[in-house]
Amino acid sequence: MPLVVAIDGPSGSGKSTVSRMLAKKLRLAYLDTGAMYRAATWWALHEGIDLDDQQAVYEATLAMPLEISLDPENPRFVCGGTDISSDIRTSDLSKVVSKVATNLDVRANMKERQRDIISQAQDPNSFSNGRGIVAEGRDITTVVAPDAHVRVLLTASEDARLRRRALEVRGSDDESSLAATRDEVLRRDRDDSTVSEFMTAQDGVTTIDSSELTIDQVVSAIETLTTEVSRG
Repeated sequence: MPLVVAIDGPSGSGKSTVSRMLAKKLRLAYLDTGAMYRAATWWALHEGIDLDDQQAVYEATLAMPLEISLDPENPRFVCGGTDISSDIRTSDLSKVVSKVATNLDVRANMKERQRDIISQAQDPNSFSNGRGIVAEGRDITTVVAPDAHVRVLLTASEDARLRRRALEVRGSDDESSLAATRDEVLRRDRDDSTVSEFMTAQDGVTTIDSSELTIDQVVSAIETLTTEVSRG
């Protein structure tokens, strides 16, 4: 039976790293849905569109020629023939991505695309040979994949989340790096929380607090959940 694992949570909770490691370990496809919003932001800027013009951004998203590699060993995003995997991770883009991520029409389109990708990953002819997918993002457990076999809300303390993101983006968790990261993380969570619930687990969603856990420990905990599901 194809396995669908949905992992939700705020910025810096570790969901991307955990999801990739879990997908590699279980030989599943991997989808970073947050990166899809980053890609849409990159595309709108590339097309010279004002991000405050919600209708124009939505129309650009509909036409966005996005290709996604679901290989957890090498996840890539290619837009219009350009590999934007690194471009969508810059601090400058992080500062404005919420303008696109909170666009309700864009979200509706992205959710439809995400559901299609999750469905395709369960096909025997897919990248994962039908084994399934690990999908992570803001509202994966509640809206995009509420019927996923395993649904996890991955949380962490504010301090832990800031340090992780500072290390990831700036290579340091000293005071200046934390200060530069604070607005990027907390404002993004605050903005996105207006259109998505990712801080409180819904019915059937398992909460894992990663504040004091290693990545391997979190991956192991979720793997245990998948084993329980497979046993029925």
